[in-house]
Amino acid sequence: MSFGYHNRILRVNLTNGTIKEENPGEDFYRKHMGGRGIISYYLMKEVPKGADPLGPENLLIFAAGPLTGTPMIGSGRNSVGAKSPHTKGYGDSEAGGYFGAEMKRAGYDAIIIEGQSDKPVYLAIKDEEVQIKNATHLWGKLTNEVEKAIKEEMGDKNARVTQIGVAGENQVLIANVVNDLTHFYGRSGMGAVMGSKNLRAIGIKGTRLPKIKDQSTLTELNKVMGKNIKENMKGMTELGTTAIVNSLNAVGGLPTYNFKAGSFEGADKISGETMRDTYLIDNEGCYMCTVDCKRVVKIDDRYKVNPEFGGPEYETLGSLGSCCGIDDLQAVCKGNELCNALGLDTISAGVAISFAMECYENGILSKEDTDGIDIKFGNGQAMVEMIEKIANKDGFGELLALGCKPAAEKIGKGAMKYAMEVKGQEIPMHEPRLKQGLGIGYMVSPTGADHCHNLHDTVYTKMGPGLENMFPLGLNKPLPASQLDEEKSHMLKVGSLWRHFSNISELCQFVPWSPSQIEEAMKAVTGWQTSLLEMMQITERAVNLTRLFNLREGFELKDDYLPERFYEPLEGDNPLKGAIVDKKQADIALKAYYNLMGWDENGIPTKAKLAELDLLWAIN
Repeated sequence: MSFGYHNRILRVNLTNGTIKEENPGEDFYRKHMGGRGIISYYLMKEVPKGADPLGPENLLIFAAGPLTGTPMIGSGRNSVGAKSPHTKGYGDSEAGGYFGAEMKRAGYDAIIIEGQSDKPVYLAIKDEEVQIKNATHLWGKLTNEVEKAIKEEMGDKNARVTQIGVAGENQVLIANVVNDLTHFYGRSGMGAVMGSKNLRAIGIKGTRLPKIKDQSTLTELNKVMGKNIKENMKGMTELGTTAIVNSLNAVGGLPTYNFKAGSFEGADKISGETMRDTYLIDNEGCYMCTVDCKRVVKIDDRYKVNPEFGGPEYETLGSLGSCCGIDDLQAVCKGNELCNALGLDTISAGVAISFAMECYENGILSKEDTDGIDIKFGNGQAMVEMIEKIANKDGFGELLALGCKPAAEKIGKGAMKYAMEVKGQEIPMHEPRLKQGLGIGYMVSPTGADHCHNLHDTVYTKMGPGLENMFPLGLNKPLPASQLDEEKSHMLKVGSLWRHFSNISELCQFVPWSPSQIEEAMKAVTGWQTSLLEMMQITERAVNLTRLFNLREGFELKDDYLPERFYEPLEGDNPLKGAIVDKKQADIALKAYYNLMGWDENGIPTKAKLAELDLLWAIN
């Protein structure tokens, strides 16, 4: 009997309509476990080299982890992955909510979508009953309309729905996938892949809980964490991630004016505190979580904002706010609502718009190019209009729908210097000139710039719970956030591998489980005599598979880069004024990271490392 997983992977071929399941066995789960581990395995094994990301050969994979859907606080996450149309390499993204837990309750550890339907469809799953249903009547509708319709057609208001919006239908390369209306697989353009398969949504309802080997241990762990949340995380419940707008602004690390500056004069106007005191009407959470960090806003003023679509998190306040020089909180909330209703990644949308704003202010773009819109920094109405144009590929929006790197290549005239991206993916709202190890993490990220599987240096600058929890993994020395050398590369390796593991076990990173507690939980759920060593090896296996996938698709050493802007001083009057990422030190740190990972000087995994991880099959 298996515990923590069902040993069932659902496969749906949309080209020929076949539905089947696989039972890969315990050895597979011990090696690849869940989330990014499962996704990287199947993409490397089954997606042909050079496959069109928007073609039928690409796979779209929804994958849970062994802890997803268990009664453990923070166990509501899962991932979706495919070859990314945005970077043309490995792509995945993770989200919270309830869909992943419901997938496990339906009896599946993963759902693999193959092929391409010749008409719009959606999947309706009730335990073993899986149907491919017509979705022509849902095409073109907003995400809240589609969720309501699918629940009605399935005859169950408690069904869970993951879906794309109009942006995904239009194969916008920065389109996302939406869980439960307010939780998002934002990065890597997964919405475009889902749209290319003519799959509008998956509705799912299950009736069985995952089996757990040792429920009593899990219960005791939850008691400890529940007390911790009640006593120490009131701020996270009150403000969620939006709490860091003011704190990052104070230290000069709030991305402003397309990353030119690190402090924004209008930061307080778009802060979590201001949102709490004005438009916030509720906070929500995910499956089995009492933190309730999700924002819910309602506005009935210059802009009408529907609370069904939740509210902006920190990344959105940064990308649609300070990064665009916008201090109009109503406009930012409206932009967030539109992204959620139309299915756009708020990070990439905001950075693409801020890129266009800088091009406009430098004379590279004119009103003739932007459909008559005065797309200058600070223009909230222009940002709102541009989101709709991007989702619908309307006029100038069709260019930004590609993301800022392809847009810059098409514009020319020196526009590339304003494209804040790595491997084609727009940079999230974390400043490498503040967090220097994070900058190297952007460079080596398999999905392009990403903050979720990265090192956040500021957590480890002094002794405290953040660093002390990492002692069992070999991190026991604080380092300045500004330090960039071999020591920081070691911290990046260990810290980022542990964050990658969150995308494999599928536990929320905002619930402060320590590595030792997660080790205990893994044993309790699966019954395996696992260890931190095995868990880190599983993570290394997944990271190396993503690296091999990108190398196979033509990525080289030159693709591990940062935009030139980060080698230049931050502008403005802030505590980091003049700070840069030193290019020479960055190269030293990058090469040290390769060495620590068991990769050669060009970032290619050595045969010895692949043999250690049982991955020689991936190069044969």
